[in-house]
Amino acid sequence: MKLVSYIITLVVTTLAFSACEKKEYPLGLEEYEHHYYAAYIPNNNTQVSVNKTQAALLKLPVQFYSSFTREYDAVANYAIVTTGIPNPAAVGVDFNIVDRNGTVIQPADGKYVMTFPKAVRMMDTIYIKLLNNPAPGTRKMEIQIVENKTSQYYVDIFSTAFRRPVEIK
Repeated sequence: MKLVSYIITLVVTTLAFSACEKKEYPLGLEEYEHHYYAAYIPNNNTQVSVNKTQAALLKLPVQFYSSFTREYDAVANYAIVTTGIPNPAAVGVDFNIVDRNGTVIQPADGKYVMTFPKAVRMMDTIYIKLLNNPAPGTRKMEIQIVENKTSQYYVDIFSTAFRRPVEIK
């Protein structure tokens, strides 16, 4: 009898929950419809250590977070930061920022760009070519994803995954 009582209670509870009215909520607030995020994968600010003689390109994956397809291309910016870093690595001496084919990319106003066509959620990669600088010692720098606010959209950052410290040994 106890088993029958449990089964009846279970059935009544299931019916009660399934009979509830389901509401459709909008995907997000209107003011955030053109607000996106770019962040390193994994989502942290962990340092990367590499040997200066490494021949393979250093790959830093970046996730672009979006829930929409737009008429415009969204652009995320990133920059090399050495301020306050002792023995900083230098672009053109210790490393270069390159595309997947190894062609050097030049920054515009100190920033590099990653374009996300139609603002669709996707992954991209920042590529670094090490130049095997013969100078002794370890060199350091950070590659920071920076906010990009335009009249059409805003590419924001995660505070926990916007910078990638790089140590070149």
